[in-house]
Amino acid sequence: MELKGKIKSGFGNASFWVDKINTIFQEKYQMRLFLGTLNVALDHEYILEDDEKIKANEYGGNFDVLIKKCEILGHTGYIVRTEKNNQIGGDHPLSILEIVSDQNIRKTNQLKDDDIITIYID
Repeated sequence: MELKGKIKSGFGNASFWVDKINTIFQEKYQMRLFLGTLNVALDHEYILEDDEKIKANEYGGNFDVLIKKCEILGHTGYIVRTEKNNQIGGDHPLSILEIVSDQNIRKTNQLKDDDIITIYID
């Protein structure tokens, strides 16, 4: 599946949450995460399937974190979204994807807001 979207700036607090899941992420996916997310705005809503997750009690949060592996600009990444944000009424619109990786994809690829990219999902 291909998802096309525009790069968008986020709230600026992702590093706090990525740091909270980083150790668990390393154990489950063998990847140490860059402390931040790449935000991508789709032109439609996208609901993550509930097949992979980090449980809230594993990282000290209030909601499970849903995870979907993807490829973006030749990099392996993971779409992450709390269960709260995977439904209408969450803190983010369902059209916003937050992607974590072992590198700063925005900086590595010199991306700026409104650049259009494609995300590949198995």
